[in-house]
Amino acid sequence: MVEHATRSWRLSASVAAGTGVLAILTSVVPSWIEVTGWDPDQHSGYLEWLVVGILGLSCAGSGSLARRQWRHRAVHSQ
Repeated sequence: MVEHATRSWRLSASVAAGTGVLAILTSVVPSWIEVTGWDPDQHSGYLEWLVVGILGLSCAGSGSLARRQWRHRAVHSQ
């Protein structure tokens, strides 16, 4: 049970960290989406902020899940 909780926590924490880094990167360098030449929002910036919002929500959700798993493991390991 503890091994599963540890693996699950690591996955949640990794997803939170990864999406957090991508959200910050996208807010600092929003033009990375248009590197391929594809510009779905015709330079309005809407898509970039939508991506930042989705990544931010994913980071918050994964971080919350990781925190809950960490606290659950701490309570049950005593």
